[in-house]
Amino acid sequence: MDATLLRHFVAVGEELHYAHAAKRLAVPRSTVVLSVRILEEQLGYELFDRTAPTTVLTAEGAVFLADAQRQLEKSAAAARASAAAPGGKAKASKGKGRAPAVKGQPKPGKRRQSR
Repeated sequence: MDATLLRHFVAVGEELHYAHAAKRLAVPRSTVVLSVRILEEQLGYELFDRTAPTTVLTAEGAVFLADAQRQLEKSAAAARASAAAPGGKAKASKGKGRAPAVKGQPKPGKRRQSR
C-alpha cells in the first residue's frame, strides 16, 4: 500500500474535512480526493460516507484509520532508527567555482570596458 495514499487518508480522517487536510499536507484538495478514491478502489469498500452532509467515516473507514495510523507510526519509527547519527567528518562543498581563464577571451563574469 502506498504511504502517500495512507498519509492523505489519515489527514482527512483526522480532520474530517478535505480542504483542511489538503492545507495541512500542503497539496491541492483534488489530489487528496483522488488519493482517497484510489485507496477505496484498492480496498474494495468506501471509507467515507458520501451521502452525509459533512465528511463522515464509515465503520470500515474508522477501523482502517486506526490501522493506517499504526502503519504510518511504524514506518516513521523505522525511518528515525535508520537515520545516520549526527557528527563525523565535515566535507567541503563542491560548488561550481571559477571558470579557468582562457588567453585572448574576456574574463568570465566581467564586462568589457567601453571607450
